[in-house]
Amino acid sequence: MPALLRPALSAFGVACLVCAASLASSGAAFAQAKQQPAPAQQAAPAQQQAPALKQIVLTDKQLDGVLAAQKDVDAITEKLPENTAPDQKVIAQLEEVAKKHGFAGYDDYSNVIDNISLVIGGFDPGTKKYVGPEAVIKAQIAQIQADKKMPAKDKKEALDELNQALKTPALQVENKGNIDLVAKYYDKLVAALGDDEN
Repeated sequence: MPALLRPALSAFGVACLVCAASLASSGAAFAQAKQQPAPAQQAAPAQQQAPALKQIVLTDKQLDGVLAAQKDVDAITEKLPENTAPDQKVIAQLEEVAKKHGFAGYDDYSNVIDNISLVIGGFDPGTKKYVGPEAVIKAQIAQIQADKKMPAKDKKEALDELNQALKTPALQVENKGNIDLVAKYYDKLVAALGDDEN
């Protein structure tokens, strides 16, 4: 999904998602790294950054809506070229899908996805337990360092990105109940969002 369709998270949120994306490539977690600029790109002047994530209390109804809407959203966004602003027709289609699945609009749907991603970024995909984003990043670093098959250039790039993420202040999950709710839906969320988010 093009980056212009969804509000960007803080640099830390993106870093968490990048970590989760790496884990997702092994089939273990999902993330929105594909949709978000790399952390280095987000270090642009404040006037160019997207607004910070508006954290909300997630509900079962919202997570059910995300799961139900995902196929429709994917069908629309898969056709869009990367980093291209959607036209009014596409925006109208996304709005319609979001409303069909119980959201006020596509912005509401996107905010729910971003809140889910913030929480998922702190889950250990092996244990499916919330350990926090810093622990996930450290585990990713260890996994990449131990990978003997990864090309040196790719390894260096991934390690640089992850080490930069460790230096960025962690965006904390404000609504601790979201952790339990996402844990309840973890497997379904990974299955529904994982393929699109890699």
